[in-house]
Amino acid sequence: MSSQGDALQQAQTDYEQHMRTCRQCHADSARCAVAKHLLRLYNNARRSGGRAGAGDL
Repeated sequence: MSSQGDALQQAQTDYEQHMRTCRQCHADSARCAVAKHLLRLYNNARRSGGRAGAGDL
């Protein structure tokens, strides 16, 4: 359980850090390709954590 939580936290941290430091994301109102990829990783980690939690009910 903690490894899934750690993966989710790491994905969120990576995305937020990228959004703070990426010049392209700051210059444009649209996210760059890396930001889109990191957001996809975060969403996938979040979904897999939800599936694992649903099996516990």
